[in-house]
Amino acid sequence: MNLYDLTIQQAAKMLRQRAFTAQELTESAIGRIESTEKFVNSFITFEFDTALKQAKKVDEAISQGVSLPPLAGIPMAIKDNICTKDIKTTCASRMLENFYPPYDATVSKKLISDNYGVMLGKLNMDEFAMGSSTETSAYHKTANPWDFNRVSGGSSGGAAAAVAAKQVFYSLGSDTGGSIRQPAAFCGVVGLKPTYGAISRYGLIAYASSLDQIGPITRNVSDCASVLNAIAGHDELDSTSVNHSWPDFEAELLSDIRGIKIGIPKEYFDQGLDEEVKSTINEAIGKLAALGASIESISLPYTDYALSAYYIISCAEASSNLARFDGVKYGYRTSAFKDLEDLYCKTRSEAFGKEVKRRIMLGNFVLSSGYYDAYYLKALKTRTLIKQDFDNAFSKVDLIVSPTTPCVAFGFGEKLDDPLKMYLTDVYTVPVNIAGIPALSMPCGFDKKGMPIGMQIIGKHFSESLLLKVAYAFEQNTEHHQKSPIIDCEGGL
Repeated sequence: MNLYDLTIQQAAKMLRQRAFTAQELTESAIGRIESTEKFVNSFITFEFDTALKQAKKVDEAISQGVSLPPLAGIPMAIKDNICTKDIKTTCASRMLENFYPPYDATVSKKLISDNYGVMLGKLNMDEFAMGSSTETSAYHKTANPWDFNRVSGGSSGGAAAAVAAKQVFYSLGSDTGGSIRQPAAFCGVVGLKPTYGAISRYGLIAYASSLDQIGPITRNVSDCASVLNAIAGHDELDSTSVNHSWPDFEAELLSDIRGIKIGIPKEYFDQGLDEEVKSTINEAIGKLAALGASIESISLPYTDYALSAYYIISCAEASSNLARFDGVKYGYRTSAFKDLEDLYCKTRSEAFGKEVKRRIMLGNFVLSSGYYDAYYLKALKTRTLIKQDFDNAFSKVDLIVSPTTPCVAFGFGEKLDDPLKMYLTDVYTVPVNIAGIPALSMPCGFDKKGMPIGMQIIGKHFSESLLLKVAYAFEQNTEHHQKSPIIDCEGGL
């Protein structure tokens, strides 16, 4: 048995039984990374020495009989837009290529300091989380572990690929418009975007502050519940953090979903949905019905406007958030400039990639005089209508089930030169962020070429426990989560 094949639950139990040490578990994960990373390219920064020191600390605590939390000693990695003290955090951009944060993000502190986590490094992503394929990273592309010629999704492509390739036991990503769920679907793993405010955003380098949310990516649903237990909660350092009483998500996992009402939005099954994805999702819905759930057709009429509203709002917020990167206080600075304006222009022109520049320009345009009312204000009004859509739906049903993405993972370069085609891969995920509600993506089948297909389960505010319960019931009665890509460490797939 390879130790890196274990789930969080299995590894945690065996660690406490002293079947192996945290150092041995960490060394197994490091070995897996060293043998597969040349194919996958999940990481930007490696922290193996730091991880081994953290593992040693766990082993010492276990030998002394200290009662440790479930995630103690479990190797993981974090998306590179989440701050880690004195560890390089780049956002996959030249702008922050030498940025070492002087503080930890709240989630980093919770996992590493409070839960004795073992962090193996920082994961690749689309630059400043702007993209759907991890092709906009300034460093390298991350391949899909199921097919190295295909994308891993984005912007948390490195986080999803690392979990799918069994380089880490779990990872943290960020989700602005589907950036956890879409790569999770492409890579055949579980990804959760929690309720806005459920997890502190302190230390997350912002893309669009009213949409961003940190969440876990794991191999199965029970592992997802374990990580959520560790990171959910109120944080005084984040003004948008919600003071809510959270249950023990892992303890509430049950396989009985009889009587739960599930809505199927007809707008999510219209033109543009791949036929194999559609049939697989319909089979999954049939399985939920067989498990006792009540299936009901619903309508979310403002779905067609969600993508437009999302890109107007997110780009407007991005243009404001990224204004701080001007070459003055920190980050990249151009080597030669004539005056202050030249410093700004050259620094931002040289350090930002094409997609980031596109979104900054679009954001400044929709906020400019004469266009604010025509675009940005209308997008905000549309946001209210989309939220009302979900409110109306949840007055009739408990959860909503849909495809996570309209297609399986596509090939490198297929959509990179056509931004609109790329943006359409987020068509089923962005409404969730606009409404601030939780959603989970999990594997529910495969296409004829063996690529994973993701099912999205959407709930009302603070319904994470119910989401996980339904996902767990589906998982316990299917075998999709047990499949993983077979990587020949010498020749690839």
